[in-house]
Amino acid sequence: MIQLKNIHKSFHKHSVLKGINLFVKKGEVVVILGPSGSGKTTLLRCINFLERPNDGEVTIGDFTISCKRPSKQEILKLRKKTAMVFQHYNLFKHKTVLENVMEGLVIAQKVPKETARKRSLEVLEKVGLSDKIDTYPIQLSGGQQQRVGIARALALNPEVILFDEPTSALDPELVGEVLEVIRNIASEGITMVIVTHEMGFARDISNHVVFMDQGTIVEQGSPIEIFTNPREERTKQFLKRITPDVLYGVS
Repeated sequence: MIQLKNIHKSFHKHSVLKGINLFVKKGEVVVILGPSGSGKTTLLRCINFLERPNDGEVTIGDFTISCKRPSKQEILKLRKKTAMVFQHYNLFKHKTVLENVMEGLVIAQKVPKETARKRSLEVLEKVGLSDKIDTYPIQLSGGQQQRVGIARALALNPEVILFDEPTSALDPELVGEVLEVIRNIASEGITMVIVTHEMGFARDISNHVVFMDQGTIVEQGSPIEIFTNPREERTKQFLKRITPDVLYGVS
């Protein structure tokens, strides 16, 4: 489904990604963990060229793009295969919930408005917001705004959904409602790549866990392997500092 080969990314002279190789199977939920500054979000944004890698190859489905000299048409084709759920929602403040979800369908995919409306109503019901369709973002809680962002991504029917710290901007009491929506999506077999600091959530939802540090993949494996029996000392240090109980498998 997704294959990253030798992905490099630098900002000026600072190397952020140092030859990343990663394979994500269709229907798999991959969680990327790591300390701040490890390159997690940059890697996520390189998958759909919101950040353009300096070198390497990105493959999604049957389409491969070289990172050195991609054309605008190639980048557009790649992006149509993905949808992004952002940390800070990125909703249009002057548009209603329904209009926010319809926007990508109508503008980017040229879907007729009535068809876009029907599809948008379906996904808003799925995320529990069918009663908020005429509401504006400012009238919503942070959790509700993020659920609109998830609905917007689902409406596009992408091959993969990318989540960039989907709960980090939320008050703690609102985190649960967003995580529950993501769990429901995962149960439908949609391919997802998630950057998160929610360790319990990462362990519960993922098929595959990737631990990054200093622009490289230090270790990857199943949730059981990473959270209960990590091989690398750097992974052990990180998990012990963040969630010591998880590291030692204590319930």
